[in-house]
Amino acid sequence: MTNLVDSTTPKPLSIWIMALLAVAVGLIGGFGAVIFRGMIAIVHNLLFLGTFSYQYDANIHTPTPSPWGAWIILVPVLGAVGVAFLVKTFAPEAKGHGVPEVMDAVYYGKGAIRPVVAAVKSCASALSIGSGGSVGREGPIIQIGAAFGSSLGQLIPMPTHQRVTLIAAGGGAGIAATFNTPIGGGLFAMELMMTSIRAKSVLPVFIATAVATWIGREFLGMNPAFDVPTIQHPSGHPLFWAMFPLLVVFGILIGLASALFVRSIYWTEDLFDKMPGNYYTRHMLGMLTVGVLMWLLMNQAGHYYIQGVGYATVQDVLQNTLEAPGFLLLLVALKLVATNLTLGSGASGGVFSPSLFIGACLGGCLGTIVRWIDPGFPVEPSIFAVAGMAGMIGGTTGAVATGSIMMFEMTRDLDAVVPILLTVGIAWTVRKRISSPSIYTLKLLRRGHNVPEGLMSDMPAALTAKQAMTTEFSTTTANDDTIPTKAAPGGTFVVQCEGNTIRDVQPGESCVFVEESSSLTNVLADLDDTGADVALVFRDGSEHAADDVVGVITHDLIARTLGRSATLYR
Repeated sequence: MTNLVDSTTPKPLSIWIMALLAVAVGLIGGFGAVIFRGMIAIVHNLLFLGTFSYQYDANIHTPTPSPWGAWIILVPVLGAVGVAFLVKTFAPEAKGHGVPEVMDAVYYGKGAIRPVVAAVKSCASALSIGSGGSVGREGPIIQIGAAFGSSLGQLIPMPTHQRVTLIAAGGGAGIAATFNTPIGGGLFAMELMMTSIRAKSVLPVFIATAVATWIGREFLGMNPAFDVPTIQHPSGHPLFWAMFPLLVVFGILIGLASALFVRSIYWTEDLFDKMPGNYYTRHMLGMLTVGVLMWLLMNQAGHYYIQGVGYATVQDVLQNTLEAPGFLLLLVALKLVATNLTLGSGASGGVFSPSLFIGACLGGCLGTIVRWIDPGFPVEPSIFAVAGMAGMIGGTTGAVATGSIMMFEMTRDLDAVVPILLTVGIAWTVRKRISSPSIYTLKLLRRGHNVPEGLMSDMPAALTAKQAMTTEFSTTTANDDTIPTKAAPGGTFVVQCEGNTIRDVQPGESCVFVEESSSLTNVLADLDDTGADVALVFRDGSEHAADDVVGVITHDLIARTLGRSATLYR
């Protein structure tokens, strides 16, 4: 028998071994989040205050005034020099917001992420965020956890799909630990980083997020990411009828803002790429502009506001201490500009935090206006802010379940559950109509890499080999010289046999064996793991002899089958 499955293909690890590996991934994800936040604190305190300390609460505005005075505008530039050196010298993958690179490794790189990426990403992102760059810490910690999961998957022989599971577990663990959102971390991994959702793949993700959350709570505390005690208990009032039309309008507004955010980042990136100079000069120019914006805000409004992750501003909105609608809209515009300049010029950091900032300010603006028009309106303005934060996450990233659940975990706001669901659903729909790719998938699409958004990637699990196979094949003996050597008669496949044993499928085609009821996910995994061109389909429960062949599957047939099925979900 020739050209069958490669005997060196790694066998799947048992669920118990995968569980143990998930514990290791969770430990790294949890400690990675703690260490990463400490690194940001050290950089921030050194560059902004001239002190060495790893204590830094991003939910509180940076103490003023800075000892550097107007020279504070050069702090982001100093960070840019360090970021450009690290990225250009050691790991170009560390540039940008991180999640697209992980998704690219999952779908196009067989789950391989270089170990050095974790170290470079953590240092570069700590410099970007700590020096005032308008980016978030979730992208880096996702890439750090995912890189460790990939490294384990490459060190220990295992099939690609199990390595991808460890990557997703690492990314979810990082999210869970840094935001204290165990459910949201698991959902993020499943929505954006897994190619199929099955019990044996979900278990390692949940184990890793649970372990990482425990570590994060031990070192970072039990409090939610945003402490808003006044709205963490149900008001007892039913949702006011006037809320529904307001939420429809607000959802559309958030959807438009999401589409603008998605497109503007890459427009700015293209703009910087066209500028004369090199990576260093472009990134320094972008961050110099951010430094000027920060300094102007400090002088005119008393705080940096748009600096770093911006959680202090979000906290102000949620506690109703920042309510001026005009100023909130100004902050939305400045944060959008600062984020575009930061990422477009080449920084390293995530897009969650800017999305939260923009959503909170837009929601706070609407809530304040409604309260001004009707002082008796029985809904806290901060509820609109929470819904806006969730809507921006779901709208920009496409992770609608993650955005909804994470905002509840991050605020514990029970009254905001229904507004969150309505806003997220409408915002995603509007953004999808205007800009079909998400902020993650658009980056990959610009490279020519098409990646499914959300759980569409699990569609193959609902299809079987029987639905994808062709029955246009013929069987012949191995010594039959009447068959052309390059193509089968009439375009059909030829199964060559020796007696009742499969020898080959059309000269030059290597193959794997599957059964009629095999899911298309498993067929794809077998083809990918072995590098085979064709899958022979046998009757269920057969001995896989030549007489039991009922069909043939190729990559083209799989693509056509998925295409037909996808039309049902448009």
